[in-house]
Amino acid sequence: MKNSETTNGESPSSLIDARIKELGDWRGKTLAHIRALIKQALPDVVEEWKWRGVPTWYLDGMICTGETYKAAVKVTFAKGAALEDPSGLFNSSLEGNVRRAIDFHEDDKVDDDAFKSLIRAAAALNKSKGRK
Repeated sequence: MKNSETTNGESPSSLIDARIKELGDWRGKTLAHIRALIKQALPDVVEEWKWRGVPTWYLDGMICTGETYKAAVKVTFAKGAALEDPSGLFNSSLEGNVRRAIDFHEDDKVDDDAFKSLIRAAAALNKSKGRK
């Protein structure tokens, strides 16, 4: 992808690795787990480093971002409002017309299969040229 922001020539993947290590707590472990699930669901996914420090995943368009806050790891799906969410994973940014997010907190367990299904659905939506 063209517009990735890198620092000192580092790849987006190495910057994401560094963020995970820098966090050094449950947020880093959660972000690493989410990242692994995204890569399992979409082996061809492209990692980017956007907006001075936000891991972002693309395949035929933006899939999602992985932001870290003091009390949550927020995974925001770029076109989440257009996705079916039969497992009810979306629990944040529910009022918007386009995005939807999942806030993971310290003791939350990730439903790996449901999350990967949502990732695949986001990629399928992108591939269909963003049809709503």
